[in-house]
Parts: sequence; structure tokens; C-alpha cells
Amino acid sequence: MTAVRTVLGDLPPAELGITDAHDHLFMRSAALPGQDLDDAEAAAAELRRFAALGGRTVVQWSPFGMGRRPAELVELSRATGVQVIAATGLHRAAHYPPGRPERWYPRLADLFVEELTTGLHTQDDPDSPLTGARAGLIKVAGDFHHLDAHTRTVMTAAAQAHHRTGAPVGVHLEHGSAAADVLELLCAGLGVPPSRVILGHLNRFPDLGAHRAAARAGAFLGFDGPSLANHETDWRLVDTLVSLAGDGHADQLLLGADTTSAAARGNPGLTWLLTRLRPRLVEELGEEFAGAMFVRNPARAFAVEWVAGS
Repeated sequence: MTAVRTVLGDLPPAELGITDAHDHLFMRSAALPGQDLDDAEAAAAELRRFAALGGRTVVQWSPFGMGRRPAELVELSRATGVQVIAATGLHRAAHYPPGRPERWYPRLADLFVEELTTGLHTQDDPDSPLTGARAGLIKVAGDFHHLDAHTRTVMTAAAQAHHRTGAPVGVHLEHGSAAADVLELLCAGLGVPPSRVILGHLNRFPDLGAHRAAARAGAFLGFDGPSLANHETDWRLVDTLVSLAGDGHADQLLLGADTTSAAARGNPGLTWLLTRLRPRLVEELGEEFAGAMFVRNPARAFAVEWVAGS
């Protein structure tokens, strides 16, 4: 059955609606001390503002071991009416305490499959109890302009989990770099179809030639912001999207806020996507294009023909 897997269950892709394709409601990282995202009330308020503007779905890219708080994701989705797609997978090694990811390596593929098919672990521990909420995305990460040993280990496990379930693979590109390396490993090397790969943070590396190459390869291209991490390249975003659409890639483009609550880190919040960016895209390319980026493309990117038994 083709479905989008949310924390409240599977949905027909047509019910996804307007989607923030890349965000973080909860997150904890060893690389970002003092910047934990752990305010459920702020997240709920932001989701309600998003819903009031017509937003229907948020894709939460925080992977295993980074304070996802799956039980609260379920509560937030029920309370606000916003559908939440959760992620399994692992981030870059720098986001975990030293030595911790290595202890998980022997069981990574099974861990990812378990979270996609049975339920997310309640704690940042593969031996913790499972919730009933399942992941709908495998999140992995490249390193800056290269793929280190940790990345290759995690991507190999993610590819195995994809082949066992059909789940899409979302890729954090560090500062938007190494897209070609990622596609070479995941697709050419490990057999993941490019149409099942979502490249994130491309706006942080505004090389239109690299974007076109990734699009020609068949991947989904994720552009996210605004945020303090992206502000130096945000001004190029609309022109980049217009150029890629003009090249025939409008059906491969995804948008995310990647800002969590408006209060977090001084960012403008999810609503910027609909109050500021969407009107610009309508002005430049029309309602049809805006509808593709916010509704139809996410419905295809996150819809899965789930393998029997998953």
C-alpha cells in the first residue's frame, strides 16, 4: 500500500496537504551545547500558527539519539491537528557523545527498520521501550565536502533499511556540500533509487550547477530556511527555485523552514514559509508552481509503497 507514515498512522499521500518538508520540533546535540529544542509549549504554539495558515504536515528530521521525544510528537500532532512525520537514522558523529554511535553500528540497519515498522524508541537508547509511533523517513548526514567513515557506515545501514521497507532517505548535507558524493554512494554504490533520496540544505551551498546535476540524477532537492544558519544565502533562494523550475525540475523541489518555534535561536518560525515565501513564489511562477512545492512534491517524496510486512 502506498502511504505516508506519520506518528499517528499511515495516510494516503493526497491527505498530506501543505507541508513543511524539513524541520525540528525537538532536538538535542552534543555539537550544539545549550541549544536544545525541548519546549513543547512553544512547539505547539508554532504548529497552531502554521495550521491557522493552512499548514497540514511537518516533517521532523531529528533522528535517533537526538532527543526526539516521540511521545510528545504524538501529543502535539493530536492537539494541533498538524500531521508529523518522524525520522529514524543517525546524524553526523559530532552530534553524539564521543564513542556512542560506534556502539550502535552493528545493529543500525535493524534499528532503523524497527523504528520504521514497529515504533520509535522512547529514549536515546536502542534497548529502550518502543512507542506505537513509527518513523516515515531515514535521516542520514554527509560531512563537509566529503563522506567520512561514520557517514559511510550509517548510509550503508540506511540503504539496507530502505531496501527492506521502501522508506525514503533524507540527507543532511553539511553546509549544503557533497551532494554528488552522497548520490554516488547511496544510489550508484548502494542501489537506492535517486527518487527515494531527499537532499537537504542545498540553499546553504548555492551552486546552481551542482543543484542541476542532482536534479538530473533524479533526487528530490530540499531548500530550507530562513534561519540564522542560512541567512547569508537566503536571498538567492527564490532565484534558484525559479531557475530550477525553468530547467524542468519543478516537480523535484521541496521547501522546509528548519526553524522550529519562532522563539528558538531567534528564528522567524514555520509560518514564514506561508506568509513570506509562498507569495513570492506565486508572484514569480504562479499558483500551480507553489502548489507543487508545498503539496504535490512532498506527497510524492514521502509516499512509500511499503514493503509487505512493514
